[in-house]
Order: sequence, then C-alpha cells, then structure tokens
Amino acid sequence: MNRPIRNIAIACLVLFFALLVNINFVQVFQADGLNAKNGNRRVIDEQFSRDRGAILVDAKPVAESVKVKDEYKYQRRYPEGSLYASLTGSFSYIYGPTALENTQNSVLSGSDNRLFVNRVVDLVANKRPKGGSVELTIDPLAQKAAAEGLERLGKDTKGAVVAMDPQSGAVQAMVSQPSYNPNRLASHDFAAVQKAYQAYSADKDQPLINRTTQQTLPPGSTFKLVTAAAALENGVVDDIDDRIKAGARLTFPGIQYSLPNENGGNCGGDRITFERALNVSCNVAFGALAGKIGQEKLNDQAAKFGFGTDPIEGLAANPSRYTAGEGDLEAPQLAQSGIGQFEVASTPLQMAMVASGIANDGDVMKPYVVKTVRSPNLRVLEQAQSERFSQAMSASNSAKLREMMVSTVTQGTATSAQIAGVDVGAKTGTAQSTPDRPPYAWFVSFAPADDPKVAVAVLVESSDTARDEIAGGRLAGPIARSVMEAVLGK
Repeated sequence: MNRPIRNIAIACLVLFFALLVNINFVQVFQADGLNAKNGNRRVIDEQFSRDRGAILVDAKPVAESVKVKDEYKYQRRYPEGSLYASLTGSFSYIYGPTALENTQNSVLSGSDNRLFVNRVVDLVANKRPKGGSVELTIDPLAQKAAAEGLERLGKDTKGAVVAMDPQSGAVQAMVSQPSYNPNRLASHDFAAVQKAYQAYSADKDQPLINRTTQQTLPPGSTFKLVTAAAALENGVVDDIDDRIKAGARLTFPGIQYSLPNENGGNCGGDRITFERALNVSCNVAFGALAGKIGQEKLNDQAAKFGFGTDPIEGLAANPSRYTAGEGDLEAPQLAQSGIGQFEVASTPLQMAMVASGIANDGDVMKPYVVKTVRSPNLRVLEQAQSERFSQAMSASNSAKLREMMVSTVTQGTATSAQIAGVDVGAKTGTAQSTPDRPPYAWFVSFAPADDPKVAVAVLVESSDTARDEIAGGRLAGPIARSVMEAVLGK
C-alpha cells in the first residue's frame, strides 16, 4: 500500500473511532439531558403517545391515560378535575408536565432505568412501552372535606388546607383554592389548551400556584406556638402555670409605638399564666416573651420546625421565613415577630409541620406525598419510609405545649375545633395585612392529643366574609375540624 492510501485509511479509522466515541458519549452521558430538554418534540411526541401510568389515591386513579382515536393514541384524563390538581399537576403537550406529573415523569412515562426490563420485554413482544404507577398518601375523604370546607366560604374564596400524619409525615390532604381543571391543559386540542393556559395565567387569583407549598403569608398568632416552644426550650418559662407579663399594651422604652392586644383587651390582667396567654392569644404576653428569648434563639426555634427550608420533595415549594434579612431587629419588630407579624411568613405546609412536631413529642417528620411507586406489572419499585426532619423540642416540653393547646380548644379561642369524645389541640391566628385588604385567617390543630393521627393547617386568604367577622377560629376552625373528623372516621 502506497503512502497516500495508507494516510487516508488512517484518517478514516480516526474519524470512525471519533464517531464511535461521540455516539457512546451522547448515549451514556448526554441522553437523559437531551431527552429532558424543553422543546424536544421527538421525545414529546413519543411520550405523548404512550400508555402513561396512573397516579392513584386509595387505589383509584386521579390521573390516567385512556385510549383515543387520534395520532397520539392516548389521552391524559383527570377524573376528579380540580380536586387533586395541586398534587397531580397536568401533562400538557405544549407546556409540559407539572407537579407530580413532572417529578414522577420517568416512572409514569416508562423511561425510568428501573423499568429497563419492562421496556425490553415490550420491545421483544412488539408492544408500546407502558408507564408505571404512583400511589399517593392522600386520604380521599380528608381531601374532599378540605375542598368542600373552603368552597362553603363562597365562590371568591382563596385559601389552602394541609393535613398530615404527625407520626409519619404522610400528607393526608392538600387543597389549594382556587384550583384549575388539568383536563383543559392536557387536551389534544392545542388551540383550546393555549386559550385555557392564557386564561389561567392572567387570572389575578393565580389558580396555577399551589398555595399549600408556594404561598407564604404572615401566620399571625399560630406562630405563637413557635414562640411558646422557644420559651420552654430556653428556660424563659418552665411550666404552663408560670405567670408572665400581660396587660393591655406592651410598651418599649424610648419608643412611641406600643403593641396592643386584639380588640383592646388586657388578657385577664397584668400577670397571667402561660397557659392562659395561649388560650386567649395574648399579643402582649408573646411579644414580651419574644424580647426575653431573643432574635437568634427564636430564629433557631423556627428553623427546627422547618422555617428556611424546602421540606417536601416532588412539589414546587417556597421556604417559610422568620425574618427577611440578617440584621438585628428593633425591640418592637422582635415583639411583632413573636406574634407572627412583621417579616414572618409561612406556608400552610410549614404550619402543619409545627402542629405535627408539637403533637409528636417534639419530633418533626419530613412530609411526603408519594407512598408507593410500582412498575406496570405492579412490582414495587419504591416504598416511602418515614424520616425525621428534626427534633424541634423535648418530649416533656412538647407535652406541656400540647396541654396548653388542648385547653385552648376547651376554654380558649379554638372551641370551633371540638370533636365529641376526642381531645383536640389547636391554635387560632388572625394575621393583619395591608390596610386595604382583610386579615388572613389561620388555624392549626391535631387530634387525638394522646395519640395523634392527624395535624391540620388551614389558611383562608380571602373569602366573601365581612371584614369584621374574619377570625381564624370562625372561618378556618370548622374546616380543620371536618378534615380531622374525616381522617378519624367521625
């Protein structure tokens, strides 16, 4: 072989080797990223034509694929409409998957590596790939009770409800109002899909956001539970019968501002018991306690309950916060923070975690919504395991706080949560907003107090209720009670 031919042969061999390396690099290292890339129509067309797996609640589909007579063969359907939209999200050709349709996409679409054998079997049998299923932790009765409770407040109601098992972290209900109909976004009529999405996106009430995990608002007096926990954990208060500062107003030396109680009362005197302070939700008492605890320790206590973190997997979420900055708070700002105002902002999920931690001997469990992931032949691929998020307080101190919350239901501001034959613990909250909008009504609770099975957080952001009738116990309390009753079978 002469030299020019040999050089050409070597060059071709090098090019062939480079092509082989590139193909393997793309397949091994870049395939997942390229497949997941937005706008990859080949992948979208292929996945949109698959028998996508179901999302299940109590063994019944809340998202499923049904056969249709068009080019895509299957249509994604949501039998319950808007009821589970904040959890399932939607599977849209134009806008892609959202919520669990997105985070569980590899299993639902059948492309997960754990389903490789299934794909090989389907290939040999000349069958289309089929997706696996995802079963949720949701209690369908609790979910309906939460949705119906918000709906009863009027068609213009905005709010959210979260219920979770304090002992495991399993989310039992998650409702955001207003919601949306995911069927409209999963339609094969793409012009109609665009029209629906534009309408949802332009809606000032933001139906596409999940208020349970994404909406952070002042938690008001429900945050007094965090302040109470910090007072006990740091020895500022030792027992529920200890007498603490109260009165009509909390004043600050050299500052004109003073912190009043709601409706101008004095909480029962200048010195009242710690228990009574929680029972009547005394602003002065908890503002004064915040000053004694200090900003750093109060911030640390909030963090132990989950503030500042993204505590749940699989759903879009925003962290709750104790302060918006890192500077030192002035005395009035610290007092306002102690009662859940100033810069304190929380999601309903976060306040459900606070109630759960108190109910569960001080242990805060990590919330989760996916219980079981299965292959198309029902083989278990993943089974949820309970995981402790943190120990927010000692068992002895949590027992004291539980006792205070139970008495708040029997003789305080949270009587609307009473359930016959069940000891319920709860705390109300009415958080002030801007002067041009009504307050936010909050309620957190758990039951039974001696063996907690459910903890609930309810936020009523706005409703048809007259401004002077807005209160956590009046608006949110009955919803929390109905959800607890649903879980407990009452």
